Amino acid sequence: MNKSESIKQLAAALNKAQSEMSGAKKSSKNPFFKSKYADLKEVIECVKAPFANNGLSFSQFPISSDGFAGVETILMHESGEYISNEFTLKCARNDPQGMGSAITYARRYSLQSVAGVPAEDDDGEGAMKRPKAPAVKPMTKAEAIDSLAAAKNSEELDCAWKKVAVELKTDKEVIGVGKARRAEFKLIK
Repeated sequence: MNKSESIKQLAAALNKAQSEMSGAKKSSKNPFFKSKYADLKEVIECVKAPFANNGLSFSQFPISSDGFAGVETILMHESGEYISNEFTLKCARNDPQGMGSAITYARRYSLQSVAGVPAEDDDGEGAMKRPKAPAVKPMTKAEAIDSLAAAKNSEELDCAWKKVAVELKTDKEVIGVGKARRAEFKLIK
């Protein structure tokens, strides 16, 4: 996070603005998950007037690097004080649409976070007492190595690597098996 030398006036103004804000309305539908969510427009509408009433504004600049895209969000006060932070996401697809989706998602969540805006729980889901899903046993190092070793071609190796637990992707032995298998498949071609 970057910030001006002082954020005293910004903090006081943000405190006042937050007291004027309500939750962002979940008016957009996600057909894949059959749920509703607060889209970027709703989040902006939620902060627009309270920010303006208290000398606050924001800017968001798209950023990208190595298959990641997102935004730098800067919250500014009329005094010149500011705070900023970058938020990037792995792009689902490496094309303009994939980057655009990641940027829009990052804009929405970054602005919600910096402003402290919750999404309204309009469907009561938060109050439901549903049984928790059974805990998934984390992948062991041996399982990761076995999965990589069992791959029959580079596509299966890619798939196996995606399933390796994040904390195991830095393990030298797991990396070594993955690299050895990759080299083996390059020799076969």
